[in-house]
Amino acid sequence: MSNVQDMPLITRREGAVLVLSNNNPAARNALSPAFYLALTEALHNAKNDPTVGAIVLTGEGGHFCAGGDLRQLVKRRELSVPERREKLEGLHDLIRAVRDCPKPVIAAVEGAAAGAGVSLALACDMLVAARNAAFSVAYVKIGLTPDGGATAFLAQFVSRQVLTELCLTGERVSGERLHALGPVNRLAEPGEALNEALTLAKQLAAGPDEAMANIKALCHGAYDNTLEQQLEQEAQFMVHAQASEESREGMAAFLEKRPADYTQLRQPRG
Repeated sequence: MSNVQDMPLITRREGAVLVLSNNNPAARNALSPAFYLALTEALHNAKNDPTVGAIVLTGEGGHFCAGGDLRQLVKRRELSVPERREKLEGLHDLIRAVRDCPKPVIAAVEGAAAGAGVSLALACDMLVAARNAAFSVAYVKIGLTPDGGATAFLAQFVSRQVLTELCLTGERVSGERLHALGPVNRLAEPGEALNEALTLAKQLAAGPDEAMANIKALCHGAYDNTLEQQLEQEAQFMVHAQASEESREGMAAFLEKRPADYTQLRQPRG
């Protein structure tokens, strides 16, 4: 039986919520290929598990993720450009897996979220952060440039000037400031980010799976689509939803003044 300390990812259930925790506390949960694989597999399994309604991503030992492992990054100098690109795509594939998961994914951030750790947090659908959490697009500090979609995600919230400041200085930004800038959905007192995220996740987990997956797709496309493209996507989803079992249950519950129960409608995804 594997020792929990050797697992790159710890998983547990809180009812319909799947909690996934980065487990490299000795290195402030720095990223590794083993973590990429474990998290991608966990997201894939959750996609096909009808008992999972929402996912919370967090970190062990009081930190979310310190980004790339500097000891491993130093070794990449010895690789060819294609080899370095292949290594980087491991991170980018993970970011895509988080973004494309049809279940709601909520980041719960305590302590440090630096470099690609910021990218990973922002790739999630929602973000709960402790007031004193420290976010840093820290690449410039070691002569590197951002990856993992950090600039793309931040550009959805902040001006070019603020984006440039964050990336060129690499200075730490508190959870409170990031909340003021827009990316943080809920602020928590220190040590309470996971509990706040679980409360939010449990609320989402009670919702209609198919409708929420389509809402996620609409929200992702809204930043790049033209109005006509977005109207078309909304129309396709709406005309389908109007005949779904989820809407049958939801509208009946509303008219009957009772809570909707979607649990009997959940089926494994292909």
